Amino acid sequence: MAGTFLGMPGDFPRNSAAAVQDSQLRHNLRRATHTIRDKRARAVAELPDWQELRAAGKAIKDHTLRNLDRYLVQLEEAVTRAGGHVHWAVDAAEANRIVTDLVKAKGETEVVKVKSMATQEIGLNEHLAKEGITAYETDLAELIVQLGDDFPSHFLVPAIHRNRSEIREIFLAKMAEWGRPAPSDLTDDPPALAEAARLHLRERFMTTKVGVSGANFMIAETGTLVVLESEGNGRMCLTLPETLISVVGIEKLLPTWRDLEVFLQLLPRSSTAERMNPYTSTWTGAVEGQEFHLVLLDNGRTGVLADEVGRQALRCIRCSACLNVCPVYERAGGHAYGSVYPGPIGAILTPQLRGMSSPIDASLPYASSLCGACFEACPVAIDIPEVLVDLRAKAPHSPVERAGMKVAGWILNKDVRLAKAQRLATRFRKLAPRRLPGPLSAWTDTRDLPEIPEESFRDWWERDGRA
Repeated sequence: MAGTFLGMPGDFPRNSAAAVQDSQLRHNLRRATHTIRDKRARAVAELPDWQELRAAGKAIKDHTLRNLDRYLVQLEEAVTRAGGHVHWAVDAAEANRIVTDLVKAKGETEVVKVKSMATQEIGLNEHLAKEGITAYETDLAELIVQLGDDFPSHFLVPAIHRNRSEIREIFLAKMAEWGRPAPSDLTDDPPALAEAARLHLRERFMTTKVGVSGANFMIAETGTLVVLESEGNGRMCLTLPETLISVVGIEKLLPTWRDLEVFLQLLPRSSTAERMNPYTSTWTGAVEGQEFHLVLLDNGRTGVLADEVGRQALRCIRCSACLNVCPVYERAGGHAYGSVYPGPIGAILTPQLRGMSSPIDASLPYASSLCGACFEACPVAIDIPEVLVDLRAKAPHSPVERAGMKVAGWILNKDVRLAKAQRLATRFRKLAPRRLPGPLSAWTDTRDLPEIPEESFRDWWERDGRA
């Protein structure tokens, strides 16, 4: 069963229609995404073998997914040999219960967290709060989101929808409620904001006994987990607590250390536009007396794996490159997707993880112009447009739409039928409405009905085209 995702209610068309009216949001998004994409383009251009690396990343991921059962068992054995404990969670509820029980067993009521989309996917913070446990986000952007009672809207920069003036106001209003207050003379200068966050978090790092993380990669060969980050907060969360609990999606697996080398080139350049991340932390099992628990999260992933077209979404390394080039995301923002996974990859991953029974999930495959920019940017060559089209075919359709497609299929299936339909359309073309009636109006509300020519191309070709 899929987990709990947070975001806007309704469906994508309504959410995006509201979002595009927010001029400040559009300004923030455009400035941020264009800055990141330009830097990424320069970083990628430095590597003459970028396309070969991209192909290698795709091949490694595809091989791993085909043999996921075997590599997961190998990972469990390696982690256990190294003194760690492995837990299997079929869904969000089970993962939340496992983490909660582990924290309570230590007698603790607070945890510090490394930025983790898997824990956001399952709604871990909210579940812990109901159990009387406070989770403190330590990534700067995640801290901004948490203090602002907000939702993340981007993989790499969860607070991308906020500008620095808004962040200053959040710090001044909320930091005191969570511990150390922000300085009263705080400015919106980025170094000043970062220093306020650093001082606010320092005490948490030094006193909290349990840390919670995700992982960018897991190495089946050695049982090693890998976290890439840019602020140093991750290193603090991973090493200082007496107990570390890592919640990781089963698709984050790589077979060997050698495979990791490819992704340590692909991920930093695609996400932060850096040659390498400032902090790359690796650990294997229980390190220096620390108690380590690994929670392997399914939560719909095996269902995605069974889909021959859709399974490529599990290659995703959460770099956010597709978000930064997407014209739809740039205008609508991340919250419109109603999921912790926004943008093009979210439009194909979320409906597969959750199913398409809700309005928001059924609408996500249509949250794209199919321009293909996401596919070109993806460092592991996920053909997002292909999956979008496949999901559109699988999405719920009204009886009128299904009937219309059956009629269209019947006409297009025979040359003679199509020719007669074209001649009939040209004969009555002046009667064609500008807006289709009833349920069909949804189509003409978002696009113009094409003009019907006086003569079909087929008839013109028969008369003059062969000459």
